[in-house]
Amino acid sequence: MKRPQNRHLALIVVALLITMLAFSFAAVPLYRIFCQKTGYGGTPQLTYHGCDRVGDRVMTVRFNANVHRDLPWTFHPLQSDLSLNVGATGLAFYQVTNKSDISFVGIATYNVTPEKAGKYFNKIDCFCFEEQTLPSGQVVDMPVQFFIDPEIMNDPHLKDVDTITLSYTFFPAKHP
Repeated sequence: MKRPQNRHLALIVVALLITMLAFSFAAVPLYRIFCQKTGYGGTPQLTYHGCDRVGDRVMTVRFNANVHRDLPWTFHPLQSDLSLNVGATGLAFYQVTNKSDISFVGIATYNVTPEKAGKYFNKIDCFCFEEQTLPSGQVVDMPVQFFIDPEIMNDPHLKDVDTITLSYTFFPAKHP
């Protein structure tokens, strides 16, 4: 009589293990989608077009750049900040230089601070999450095009925010 109960329990345990395994593989892409849709963790929104309206509020976007210690590159914004009306399209450039004697491949990640502004910061075009190959000594200017959603003016939690920092970090993507 215990045999059918044991078999039933074993099937439940196996099903639970398979479900947990499936969730572990899906967790990273689902988390990335969640962050991109909600702006959680300072993740800017991605869009393919500019905004159709421009608001009265002027905000300043500061630019920051970092490089992982294992990547022999210098990386910096070509402008320290940019002030623009919400809804207006901004264009900024970052410059990267390979200081080594060999080619390297890097990939950039990004975020904005304060984190609560992430859902209103929209990037139209950028170099992030794309492998960038730089031969020895090469210098490249990389653009980022963006706008701040005018809906930020209606968010009472962001009335005190007048500056948003866009930060990129380059990491080695693979060994040359």
